[in-house]
Amino acid sequence: MPYIESHDYFFFERNLIKCLSGKENIIMRVLVIEDDKIIGDGIVQGLGLEDYAVDWVEDVESAETALDTNEYGLIVLDIGLPDGSGFQVLKNLRSAGKDIPVLMLTAYDDLSFKVKGLDSGADDYLIKPFKLEELLARLRALRRRAGGRATPILDVDGVTLDPATKKVAKDGEGVSIGPKEFAILQILMENKGKVLTKAQIEDRLYGWDMEIESNTVEVHIHGLRKKLGKDFIETLRHVGYRVGSE
Repeated sequence: MPYIESHDYFFFERNLIKCLSGKENIIMRVLVIEDDKIIGDGIVQGLGLEDYAVDWVEDVESAETALDTNEYGLIVLDIGLPDGSGFQVLKNLRSAGKDIPVLMLTAYDDLSFKVKGLDSGADDYLIKPFKLEELLARLRALRRRAGGRATPILDVDGVTLDPATKKVAKDGEGVSIGPKEFAILQILMENKGKVLTKAQIEDRLYGWDMEIESNTVEVHIHGLRKKLGKDFIETLRHVGYRVGSE
């Protein structure tokens, strides 16, 4: 994979880029805070290929607004922003009690910046230029740590899900599920034992520019029950959905 850097000659392999509006297998909503348009566009396109829903802002003010009005599973945060510092965004985020995993980006290969970022509440640190595959691997690791897992494989009541290979099995036997079903199943399994409302699931599935289908969650929950067992996903009437117990 190419390096992501802010040179005019850098572009993604266009034959790899797909239209994000046509993607279905959205697995998590990510906020990218990056003012460099080439780097920002590269990250957005790369995350889209890995089925993330991505919102991209370019300054502190827009970042604060996005964080106040939306729910995110991950944040990619650049230190140098036109109207302030990524450190301030991070400080405000942690002061508000939000524990969203944050991967900080910087062009400065200086130990003091790394220490300050990590001590301010960042979960990981990546120096520009970087390869997209490393960014994606670091984000997967942050998701695992946020879920209290050391292994990348999710396992709930005999159902296993591998986020990297997109494979699902029940009692060791492979199960074929659709992309939206996979996305919803992963969200539920990553929150084992927790009740998620329909709105919370939708918020993780859709970015700003994606149309929300009114019955998507119900339809795919029904499909998952047919394949994984009617009791695997519990419905709490007028509340939400849950798999497993904490």
